[in-house]
Amino acid sequence: MWLKLFFLLLYFLVLFVLARFFEAIVWYETGILATQLVDPVALSFKKLKTILECRGLGYSGLPEKKDVRELVEKSGDLMEGELYSALKEEEASESVSSTNFSGEMHFYELVEDTKDGIWLVQVIANDRSPLVGKIHWEKMVKKVSRFGIRTGIFNCSSDPRYCRRRGWVRSTLIMSVPQTSTSKGKVMLKEYSGRKIEVEHIFKWITTHAASRIKTIYNAEHLKEEWNKSDQYWVKIYLFANLDQPPAFFSALSIKFTGRVEFIFVNVENWDNVSYMTDIGVYNMPSYILRTPEGIYRYGNHTGEFISLQAMDSFLRSLQPEVNDLFVLSLVLVNLMAWMDLFITQGATIKRFVVLISTLGTYNSLLIISWLPVLGFLQLPYLDSFYEYSLKLLRYSNTTTLASWVRADWMFYSSHPALFLSTYLGHGLLIDYFEKKRRRNNNNDEINANNLEWLSSLWDWYTSYLFHPIASFQNFPVESDWDEDPDLFLERLAFPDLWLHPLIPTDYIKNLPIWRFKCLAVQSEEEMSEGSQDTENDSDSESTFSSEKEAFEDKQSMVHNSQGRASHCDAEACSCANKYCQTSPYERNGRSYGSYNTNEDMEPDWLAWPADMLHCTECVVCLENFENGCLLMGLPCGHVFHQNCIVMWLAGGRHCCPVCRWPSYKKKQPYAQHQPLSNDVPS
Repeated sequence: MWLKLFFLLLYFLVLFVLARFFEAIVWYETGILATQLVDPVALSFKKLKTILECRGLGYSGLPEKKDVRELVEKSGDLMEGELYSALKEEEASESVSSTNFSGEMHFYELVEDTKDGIWLVQVIANDRSPLVGKIHWEKMVKKVSRFGIRTGIFNCSSDPRYCRRRGWVRSTLIMSVPQTSTSKGKVMLKEYSGRKIEVEHIFKWITTHAASRIKTIYNAEHLKEEWNKSDQYWVKIYLFANLDQPPAFFSALSIKFTGRVEFIFVNVENWDNVSYMTDIGVYNMPSYILRTPEGIYRYGNHTGEFISLQAMDSFLRSLQPEVNDLFVLSLVLVNLMAWMDLFITQGATIKRFVVLISTLGTYNSLLIISWLPVLGFLQLPYLDSFYEYSLKLLRYSNTTTLASWVRADWMFYSSHPALFLSTYLGHGLLIDYFEKKRRRNNNNDEINANNLEWLSSLWDWYTSYLFHPIASFQNFPVESDWDEDPDLFLERLAFPDLWLHPLIPTDYIKNLPIWRFKCLAVQSEEEMSEGSQDTENDSDSESTFSSEKEAFEDKQSMVHNSQGRASHCDAEACSCANKYCQTSPYERNGRSYGSYNTNEDMEPDWLAWPADMLHCTECVVCLENFENGCLLMGLPCGHVFHQNCIVMWLAGGRHCCPVCRWPSYKKKQPYAQHQPLSNDVPS
């Protein structure tokens, strides 16, 4: 997970640098920056009308270019970035579809239950023609969709009873607007009563009703009173302009942020005294001033702060987000991080997509589960101070220059989704290349597996969990309370040769204990009295340290090579010379597992053995004695064998002890330990 998070942060850094690189290229070729102001005098009449349409200002009664240019200047400064976005949106000219309502419940769910948006619905009465023709309706839909106004068509033939109850006996236009200034308040429906069925007149009717919800100030005394008043709104945005009514994008945002941000329009058209505006820091007209408990922020002075719906919407969302905004942001980030698994995972193509689907399901489930307690905590009353401090931190951080760059990049990449997807794919391919190179350097064979081989291994894994789930979940030698396993009784009752042997992972083999077999010489009393014990102890400690180091290295090499190795236990490495030990493993006679007698004053060093291993001197797999210095391996049952012999036994699919048939992957209570036998064995 941390690796995916690192790659995702690296990808965001690449996007940030790439955006700066594009700005440098545009500046080098044209000498223009996105934040550079544009002189409206140098623009054509068509471009000026495009700017007014994007801002939501009517120009039907302004036939000359001079009047249109003055209206653009009154609504706010024009930047190169806003001009580019407006022209690009005009050239795209994509058709926006309207919703066709199927009945009363559909209409209520989408229109009357939507508390933070505007709907424009054309009602077609029974056996009547629509009020707005098809061509004009398409133009109307395209015009109002720029400001987040949704459209639909309700045909009374689908639900005539609802139309009669509403009084819709003739074709008309219906607009739904939130009735109160609180979030999720009631919705009121307004019917168009104008006589002129034209796009501009209908749009003016919509903007007039939307602007009526904005608090309007007409004199300095009212402004002073409003400026010093403290109410429920922590964030207020003021528009100081010489206009009859605020732009449509400003009115649409006031409805979208109902209950979070208060929008105030200050009409300075007939003001004689503007001294108070100078006192509060307003020097230019028009000005968009954001007032917060932390201070005053002038919108439009940083990168990406255009006079448009999209730019101001992203700005206000970053300052005063709601819970749904944070959830959507976390959902996007989590899914982007999960898709990194498609490139990090190496091997077959099917394996990549299986891992991706598993990661997507896991991450999204964890995200939803983690959001549930968060939503519960936010409802607690004593967390209001925490919520306020969190918003204060967001306002401090999102009014910086770096935050304005991030918002500008977000708008740029959201308007160019192909560029965003291509950079994400390129970043993922680079991750895949370096990950594949790293694993090849580590001699990892899984990157060479094809789809069929991986599906076969997946089936083996599934059957392993199906038939022997304990084998996969229990990792020897971890302590467990399952001292008596009920599966063992069932396995002993069954006929092993008549049942399909389950496929058990061999990962547990690397956790089995490994050590070296050593024989020590028994010294006489005369030799012990000569004071040579200290020297021998020093040499024994050094040899013990080196032997443990060699055993660790041999254990590591055994884990990597035991699966594909087809070696046998050769007699030279596995047999013990008769001068050290002679024994028969099947002669118990009250002794440990296997017995021994010494020859030429040599005996095994039992102190080097693990505490829960039975003492023996012969491997029952190859029937050879243990040689001094050979590697031994013990099973959970306590029986000991040559390391090579028992690894080949287990890797061949026989996951049980050759002596007692106890499963080699299951924990067992250790036997009671016997005292080491001395040279004088009673007959």
